[in-house]
Amino acid sequence: MLIIIMALAGTGAILIILWCTGAFLPGWIAWKDRIICAQQGAYEISLSHRSVTVLYDNTVIWASPKEVKVQDILSCDVDNDGREELILLCWKIGRYGKYRPFWVEKDEKRWSQHIFVYDYNKDEIVPQWMSSYIGEDVAELTSEGERAPYVRLLLEDREGKLSRWVWDSWGFAREDTDVSFAVFGDNLIHEPVYRYGLANGENFDFLFENFREVIAESDVAVINQETPLTDNPAMYGEYPRFGTPAGVGQAIVDAGFDVVTCATNHALDRGAEGVAFTKAYFEERNVVCLGIQSAEEEEAQPYRIFMRNGVRFALFNYTYGTNGIRLPESNPYMVHLLEDEVEIREDIREGKAMADCVIVFAHWGTEDAQEPDDFQRKWAEIFLDCGVDVVVGTHPHVLQPVEMLEGADGHEMLIFYSIGNYISAQSEKSCVKGGMASFTISFTSEGYRVSEYALEPLTITWQEGGKYSVSYSP
Repeated sequence: MLIIIMALAGTGAILIILWCTGAFLPGWIAWKDRIICAQQGAYEISLSHRSVTVLYDNTVIWASPKEVKVQDILSCDVDNDGREELILLCWKIGRYGKYRPFWVEKDEKRWSQHIFVYDYNKDEIVPQWMSSYIGEDVAELTSEGERAPYVRLLLEDREGKLSRWVWDSWGFAREDTDVSFAVFGDNLIHEPVYRYGLANGENFDFLFENFREVIAESDVAVINQETPLTDNPAMYGEYPRFGTPAGVGQAIVDAGFDVVTCATNHALDRGAEGVAFTKAYFEERNVVCLGIQSAEEEEAQPYRIFMRNGVRFALFNYTYGTNGIRLPESNPYMVHLLEDEVEIREDIREGKAMADCVIVFAHWGTEDAQEPDDFQRKWAEIFLDCGVDVVVGTHPHVLQPVEMLEGADGHEMLIFYSIGNYISAQSEKSCVKGGMASFTISFTSEGYRVSEYALEPLTITWQEGGKYSVSYSP
């Protein structure tokens, strides 16, 4: 019996030794061996056999604790203070460090993954942050951005999905790297529509009453403002020369839209004055106005950089024309035209270099046609070749197909050829069936990509008393 007890005790001791040396760490871990330099080469950091040593002035000044097994290392300015930090992706027994939450009675006796951050301090390596359990299995550790305030920590899990972490005062906070869009079609304000709003105390909130929730839930909400705004009742009008009460613009603001697209064939219906008023109205109320420029904006501004959830978008907006109304010679950029291919290619190239994702809003196509025409197909191929990520089309007043195109280089581009009307007084059956383009841009190991998309059908209805309303189609 004594021999058996001693044997069991010996086996137990061996198991404890093996456990503490990391023999029972997860088998999926890819342990890295590498040498990196930091602080302009002043420090040399070596990772080998799950341990780290740091040399300063050719002298070893620090080694990672023996009880810590290091999977990977990184040196970057992760807290955006202008100096690099040493970052360890590592494993240790227990989920907590020296301190643990008061509600946790005792730490676990198992291996868990952590992130440790150290400061370089001349001939010292000083602990800055010793994380609790990460909460996910991290296979790769990298960083994004080279200088403040855009440095982020990137963690890739075992399935290849990336998460992005930002230093937040004391520790890391996970950023939401998905950006959801809700895009609505032509806000085409015919006289019966605006007459109802004027008679209703100049209140146009009814236009968006059924979509406030989806607008609020979307990270970016966009609508095509087909017609120019005015605060002069003498300038109100409908087809063929539209002039829309400014109250419609206020309803857009109050509904929570982030972006309006205004490069349409009706953009010049009230001349340069209408363009200037529309642009100023939205911009002064913190709504990004695309596709038009006032007389004061003499230089071309072909795109806007728009940020949401840390993602930079280059937003473009073009129209095929302006119903024969010529642009002022003094401001050829007053309305952005889908015209000069060489210039547009260069603009997209420039915008793409400054952004994570490129989106084009195109006012194009043949009215009432349910299939894309040759003009749309031509420009779709140009946009694909330029590396555009998403194209949303308006103008035909009816729904057209949605496609995911793939270029010769493997680049994918989501395209909604036409999402139809949002609202109008057009009575044709095809014109009262519009759609909301919804899509999500997600962070992946290959950059930002469309992860999901849909075209949700909408219906315009007329109610007793002259009220026009939009709702989801059954």
